[in-house]
Amino acid sequence: MKYFSVVMELLRERQQFLEDIRQGSQLKYKILGLLISSAIFLAIYGAIIGASSSWLQSIFSAVKLPALYLLTLIICFPTLYFFNVMFGSKRTFEQFLALLMTTMALIAVLLFGFAPVSLFFLLTTSDYQFYKILNVVIFAITGFLGIKFFYEGMKFLSEDDREGKEIRLNILRFWLGLYAFVGSQLGWTLRPFFGSPGAPFELFRNRDGNFYLDIIQAVSNLLGFD
Repeated sequence: MKYFSVVMELLRERQQFLEDIRQGSQLKYKILGLLISSAIFLAIYGAIIGASSSWLQSIFSAVKLPALYLLTLIICFPTLYFFNVMFGSKRTFEQFLALLMTTMALIAVLLFGFAPVSLFFLLTTSDYQFYKILNVVIFAITGFLGIKFFYEGMKFLSEDDREGKEIRLNILRFWLGLYAFVGSQLGWTLRPFFGSPGAPFELFRNRDGNFYLDIIQAVSNLLGFD
């Protein structure tokens, strides 16, 4: 339970939480607490969306959804850290990691908040395409809010680092686009998270097509254009 208190501290006192990161206060404890809490919240949401197919899919989606967010962070983190250091940032490795973990935790908490909504539509609708698009919209909303918080957090941490600040902010804008692109492509690689109802269980699918074409196809099917 002590690790969940880190998340509550983030939610209730976001500005103070960012100040603690800027001061380097209890970073290891914060990172661990945010990691554990995020993994649990994401696993719960993954289990719900996976239940649209089967109990086996539900179990593996509970593992793959936290893995998706963590792997995206691991892949993109070196680019963020080294480019910022190169252009004048004085922040440490742990400070950057702690801020990224706050973003992941915020997204995880928001998804957990949407979990009852997703569960309600899982139980009350049999339209797979509608359910998939609904959850994609939820992922998009929570991802946008998480990225927005991260951007504001990075600006806050950069207030004391005047050297190269404008360059770092431009790099940050590029990096946020990279983060979103890597996350969507990695999600496509790790799919299925939902699983088609009635179809045999698949741990992974062939890497044909891409995420964006699949969403366009799902919308077309939902609107009756296909």
